[in-house]
Amino acid sequence: MPPLRTALLQSSGRPGDVSANLAALDDAAARAARTGARLLVTPELFLTGYAIDDDLPRLAETADGSGSRAVAAIAVRHGLAIVYGYPERDPADEETLYNSAQLIGADGTRLANYRKTHLFGCFEQKWFTPGEQSVVQAELDGLKLGLMICYDVEFPENVRSHALAGTDLLLVPTAQMHPFQFVAESVVPVRAFENQMYVAYVNRTGPEGEFEFVGLSTLAGPDGTARARAGRGEDLVVGDVDPEFLAASRANNPYLRDRRPGLYGSLI
Repeated sequence: MPPLRTALLQSSGRPGDVSANLAALDDAAARAARTGARLLVTPELFLTGYAIDDDLPRLAETADGSGSRAVAAIAVRHGLAIVYGYPERDPADEETLYNSAQLIGADGTRLANYRKTHLFGCFEQKWFTPGEQSVVQAELDGLKLGLMICYDVEFPENVRSHALAGTDLLLVPTAQMHPFQFVAESVVPVRAFENQMYVAYVNRTGPEGEFEFVGLSTLAGPDGTARARAGRGEDLVVGDVDPEFLAASRANNPYLRDRRPGLYGSLI
C-alpha cells in the first residue's frame, strides 16, 4: 500500500468571510494536488473563522449545508479528500451549535463528521455544546482515519481510545494559541509515539480577536518525529503517512501490547 501524501493548510483565512475561505481552500487544494497529496487538512473552524463572536450562529450550518457542498465540489475538482472545521448547527435544534470537523472524500462523499468533545475556555463554552462521541473514523486509501479537534488531543485517554480502535492517522484541526505552543512542539509527537499512529495537527496562525494563534502545524509519525512542520505564518506543508513504516513501528513498539487494563480502572 503506497504512502498517503497529506497536506496541512496552516491559515486563519478571512474570519467571517466564508466565500473568501472557500476560495483559499480551493487554491490550497490545487497546490496540494500538484504535490501528489490525496488528503488536505485545514484548521479548526476554518470555514467561518474562530473568534467571530455573534457571527458564529449566523454562519453555522448543518453537516450537509452549503459549505459542505462547496467543499465537496473543491474535493472533486482537485481529486483529493478534505477535512475542514466549521460551526455545525444541530438539524433537530437550530439553537444548538457544535464545533465540528468534517471529512469529504475525493468523490465528494461525506465520509465522517466529528463534534468536539472537550471545549476549551469561556469562548467555546459560551457558544458550543460538547459532542458525545469520542471516536469517529473513516477509511481512506486503505488507512483508518480518526477525527479530533484541538484541545481533545491533550487528553491521553482520548487519543488512546483511537489507538485501541485502530486509528492509523489522527486528524486534528486546531486553534492553538499563545502561550501553549508546547502542545504542537512536544505533546503531539509524544501522542503519536505512545499510541503508535500518525497525527496531523493543523493550526490557525496570527492574531484573531483576543487570541494569538501560534502556527507550528505538524505531521508527527509513530516514532515521535515531525515528518512535516510549518513555521509561524501562513503555510502549506506536505508529508507522507507510510503504512509500511507504521506496521514496522507497531511491531517493534510494545506499548499497546504491554498494557495492563486491569490496573487502570480508577481512570474511569
